[in-house]
Amino acid sequence: MDQYTVLTGDRSKIKDLLCSRLTECGWRDEVRLMCRTILLEKGTNNSFTVEQLITEVTPKARTLVPDAVKKELLMKIRTILTENEEEADEAEDEP
Repeated sequence: MDQYTVLTGDRSKIKDLLCSRLTECGWRDEVRLMCRTILLEKGTNNSFTVEQLITEVTPKARTLVPDAVKKELLMKIRTILTENEEEADEAEDEP
């Protein structure tokens, strides 16, 4: 079983954890404010598309994710992989 297959079962849990942590730390509010600012500056004539907004905001938003959130998610993923690896080893050992 590869790591991707293992993670897909827990993807929802990881995604929920990420969303709650980003909300708790204020990241979502910062990104929302950043989007509003960009739209006010560049979107006055309705020619600024959603794709353009995403292209401009994404790199900046990624840098705003706190290291503590990144580390927590990495630890959660490692824990899930370790638990699933141990379960697979136990299943192989059973007759």
